[in-house]
Amino acid sequence: MAALAAGDSFPEGVSFSYIPYADDKEALNACGVPVTYDASKEFSDKKVVLFSVPGAFTGTCSQKHLPGYIENIPRFREKGVHTIACIAYNDAYVMSAWGKTNLVKNDDILFLSDTNTAFSTSLGWLKGERTARYAMIIDHGKVVYAEKEPGRDVTVSSADVVLAQL
Repeated sequence: MAALAAGDSFPEGVSFSYIPYADDKEALNACGVPVTYDASKEFSDKKVVLFSVPGAFTGTCSQKHLPGYIENIPRFREKGVHTIACIAYNDAYVMSAWGKTNLVKNDDILFLSDTNTAFSTSLGWLKGERTARYAMIIDHGKVVYAEKEPGRDVTVSSADVVLAQL
């Protein structure tokens, strides 16, 4: 598969590893059990914003990229976005902890592991061995926006830019 672009169908067979949010597991030292999140199925009948970061707990990702999505959860909902999902190459436990550290509850943002960078590799959107920084809008299985960052900054994948595309 090549990079996705507006007008493409979201591909079949895309899955991520994920630990669902649970009130009884909200402490950092309380771990849930990873499950498979079938993105192809879940994204087929919803409006979804998917953004990718090179790594949880890294500087730019934690200070410049994720906060915009957290702050704008209500605005995404107002624009009809059902699911906001963040992916990285980190495993499901690290992604879950990153969500908890940022006080994201009730799966307001899904923190998904791009296991072995399978999805990002299929797009050719990697940063070394890690997932690249990019964002997509998928509306009922159709890609309406898909952009990979051209450099180190958060430009085409920021929450504000994605909101403007909705």
